[in-house]
Amino acid sequence: MSDLQCAATLLIARHGEAEYETELLTDAGGSLTRAGRAQAVALAESLAGSPIALVYTSALSRAVQTAEIVAARTGAGVAVREGLAEWSVGEHAGTPYVAGLFEPVFEAWESGDVEARVPGSESCAEIRDRVGGVLREIADLHRGETVLVVSHTGAIQTTVPALVGLPDRFAASHPVGYTAVVEVAVDGDGWVLRSWPEPSP
Repeated sequence: MSDLQCAATLLIARHGEAEYETELLTDAGGSLTRAGRAQAVALAESLAGSPIALVYTSALSRAVQTAEIVAARTGAGVAVREGLAEWSVGEHAGTPYVAGLFEPVFEAWESGDVEARVPGSESCAEIRDRVGGVLREIADLHRGETVLVVSHTGAIQTTVPALVGLPDRFAASHPVGYTAVVEVAVDGDGWVLRSWPEPSP
């Protein structure tokens, strides 16, 4: 069997619960709360039976902290990839959050308008190109292996459904909670969704 036909398994997880230094909108990394650290430990324990070749993570601190907690308990190394970062709040950085501020853009994405964007930020298509490019690179490097990828809810929900052929509206009704895991397999025939976490009650 060629390397291309040997599947890579990507366990794509959201980081744990985080807190931030400011209540204003920001792209800053945040730090895990006590609950977030416990969530990361629970994630590590859930992976105890899976040989994790490497843990990839976004460079944002809440993701890095999650990845390091899991790696310490699984014995895997950690690799940072800038391209796994969350979408940016763009021109809204430094302003108070207003309910519904981002919903028009999210609704546009869900309806298939991949060129819609938060002002000063990336379009849906650009997010998918960025995050998807990193996920493809990881899959190519780890044929026949299982890796953990720690990223962010928007990055995951925007990109992974498109990779596995789900409709754009899928993620709206299937949000990825803290340290929840989406499992995909990737081989020469493409991307296959193995599991998507159930929405939290």
